[in-house]
Amino acid sequence: MTRHVLAVTLGDPVGIGPEIVARTLAEQAGADGHHGVAVGDAAALRRGVEAMGLDVEVRTVEGYGTQPAGGVIDVVDTGVLGDDVPEWGKVDARAGRAAVAAIEEATRAAMAGEVAGIVTGPINKEAIWASGSRHLGHTEMLGELTGVTQQDTMFVVRNTAAEGHHLRIFFTTRHVALRKALDQVTKDRVEESIERAHTALQVFGVEQPRLAVAALNPHGGENGNFGDEEIVHIGPACEAARSRGMDVAGPVPADSVFHQGLVGRYDGVLSHFHDQGHIPAKTFDFDGTISVTVGLPILRTSVDHGTAFDIAGTGRAGHGTMFSAYLAAVDYAPFVDDIRATYGR
Repeated sequence: MTRHVLAVTLGDPVGIGPEIVARTLAEQAGADGHHGVAVGDAAALRRGVEAMGLDVEVRTVEGYGTQPAGGVIDVVDTGVLGDDVPEWGKVDARAGRAAVAAIEEATRAAMAGEVAGIVTGPINKEAIWASGSRHLGHTEMLGELTGVTQQDTMFVVRNTAAEGHHLRIFFTTRHVALRKALDQVTKDRVEESIERAHTALQVFGVEQPRLAVAALNPHGGENGNFGDEEIVHIGPACEAARSRGMDVAGPVPADSVFHQGLVGRYDGVLSHFHDQGHIPAKTFDFDGTISVTVGLPILRTSVDHGTAFDIAGTGRAGHGTMFSAYLAAVDYAPFVDDIRATYGR
């Protein structure tokens, strides 16, 4: 490729996805070194452009090799909805099917090497399920499409307290109830999560990763007085990783480890449950925090928020996280060969 081409899915066409994709691609139209091509229903994108009040042309293209131009947004039209786009902000099975079709097409293009990676807009799980999909969400769908059974989420906090430093946050457990997540924090699982996080940091450009592992209990358990997970599971997993030559600190009390990562002491932090990692990242910089799916043989970045049905179509949606997700994909596109080599089948 003479430039890095990225496929940017619209997400749910009746959510804020078409609006934030439109604004992001309008601002990046004609930029040097990369070209974002929208994937989804062209009519939904045009409606998003109109809602945002943008003065740009939406150009339907057959593939991803078109010449970018200022004031032009290219779109590969999946054609699920035609001109009959459902009402803004309502769960709709047709909208769910359109969202799935965009993901399928973007993933196909990435697997075929037609694009360097994909950037995904927000989907509505209820609409996806109403369309007949059995997947819990984006990640599970991408796993099936790429033939991968083990994927991890890597949050990237791009605007950190340390200049030029991006903090990455990983997760031992994902979308499960908190009570179940606590039971899943075992030595073997933490050790495996450390290894995968360490590998991901290397794949995404950190040659000598410094990884911190968060504690689970207050004050790191206070030598077992506030819980023994640090003694029985987390501490031994960290020690095992260190014995294999990894630069791993922990367990570090969770009320300080994220601050230490943000100021540049660590390249990554392994958190143990969903909100333990989400809350500090989104509190520090909601718009600058994006999600990367690690373990896929393709590059995939994403917004870390939902479809915001309550403001869809009003033009009030902030595009900051989509803009950050797009720029992160531009930054990571040079590593796409390493991603394929490490995680490919």
